[in-house]
Amino acid sequence: MSASHTASHSGPKSPIKQEDVIVSVADALQYISYYHSPDFIKAMAGAYEREESPASKDAIKQILVNSRMCAEGHRPICQDTGIVTVFVKVGMNVRWDATMSLTDMINEGVRRAYNHPDNKLRASIVNDPAFDRKNTRDNTPAVIHMEVVAGDTLEIGLAAKGGGSENKAKLAMLNPSDSIVDWILSVVPKMGAGWCPPGMLGIGIGGTAEKAMVLAKESLMDPIDIQEVRAKPEKTKIEQLRIELLDKVNALGIGAQGLGGLTTVLDIKIKDYPTHAASLPVAVIPNCAATRHAHFVLDGSGPATLDPPDLNNWPKLEFKASPDSRRVNLDTLTAAEVTSWKPGERLLLSGKMLTGRDAAHKRISQLLEAGKPLPEGLDFRNRVIYYVGPVDAVGNEAVGPAGPTTSTRMDKFTEMMLGQTGLIAMVGKAERGPEAIEVIKKYKAAYLMAVGGAAYLVSKAIRNSRVVAFPELGMEAVYEFDVQDMPVTVAVDSSGTSVHDTGPREWQAKIGRIPVTVA
Repeated sequence: MSASHTASHSGPKSPIKQEDVIVSVADALQYISYYHSPDFIKAMAGAYEREESPASKDAIKQILVNSRMCAEGHRPICQDTGIVTVFVKVGMNVRWDATMSLTDMINEGVRRAYNHPDNKLRASIVNDPAFDRKNTRDNTPAVIHMEVVAGDTLEIGLAAKGGGSENKAKLAMLNPSDSIVDWILSVVPKMGAGWCPPGMLGIGIGGTAEKAMVLAKESLMDPIDIQEVRAKPEKTKIEQLRIELLDKVNALGIGAQGLGGLTTVLDIKIKDYPTHAASLPVAVIPNCAATRHAHFVLDGSGPATLDPPDLNNWPKLEFKASPDSRRVNLDTLTAAEVTSWKPGERLLLSGKMLTGRDAAHKRISQLLEAGKPLPEGLDFRNRVIYYVGPVDAVGNEAVGPAGPTTSTRMDKFTEMMLGQTGLIAMVGKAERGPEAIEVIKKYKAAYLMAVGGAAYLVSKAIRNSRVVAFPELGMEAVYEFDVQDMPVTVAVDSSGTSVHDTGPREWQAKIGRIPVTVA
């Protein structure tokens, strides 16, 4: 847990007040929504300086510029403001001045944080997950892990974990003789880029299946320190394993946003626990470029205070669109123009663009299957759709932070959208699956990529926003955005060439440390 994200108090141990817990949780969640920790900024700035891939270097620059904008403007780093995960250590001698349970206090803190009028965060949590999936509207409940320990303080570590990275978590029950390194190298390429690299990989080893997953998640609360570890003259076996994995994962050439490059991970974090003689549980959970976590200790002397980081921590960078970018007028766009776009080409989009993600696509599918028309005013003919669930606007914003969501979740709807609605292009983040790429090729469409982890920067290109359909879906409603010079990259062209295939292959061959054919 980053030192800059840590607060504590000293003095006599008075009862811990209910309101102090609630306020501390709420303030910490607001804090991490717009402040990256200094260790992350330092690591990303170093990756930017080292990066030789132009596409990855541009993506890292956008992430760093977005990060500083959020620190200055106190708006979310990413539109996916996460599911709240909390690790709590309760001292056995803690005394309370409270009527609510600790779980309820934490959830009230989440509720206040996500509905803060000056920096409203996106409510992403749905209850009844197997069926109705109705949004709880306040991002509760949190996922809480509690431990009773010696002492008279309350220690809370919390994180806000985005769905794009959380969905890439993996667990294996290996045989004791199996290689952990080989397994990690086999699964990281299968994660794709939906977790928004460069980031961290948290690894849990041992215990039971569920313990390994919790260890992996908990490890992501630790600060980035791999360069300090590398410089140590004596290293533990776990530290040696971290360095080996860092080098070998980066040698895969996946790069920032999966575009191919030198840095895929900034650090590898590992926690382990004793396990059964017949077992070797191993879990891996990636943490994205919007890594958000904080830690504080309460001892009864009042709520925690987190000091703002020094803005001088951020490199002096300014994002400007590539001078060779092609300007595209979305209001006059034709299918013929889409076929002229080339893989890796930079575009600047201006005009009206529709949005839609999981729930909207499902509604559209149900209507078309039933032979019913789409809602009045919803027309995809010769249009572009942006896979996004934006944060609500505050003040004079047209929309809150509005970065792309993981596009592969919409792969199963691609045939329907391109074949039945007249859609000609899509915008999202990360790669498309092979079946979606074949459909894109079939209809001579295209898929464009915006940078995940640059949501506030992207939102500055959105001049107006209105809900077109399914308003009851909240952030998953269909909006129409009026954009000006929104920067995107052609990720899949009309012939089916994907830069998420060609880029990593090229850079893995350049790095050349491990075979291209890693399983």
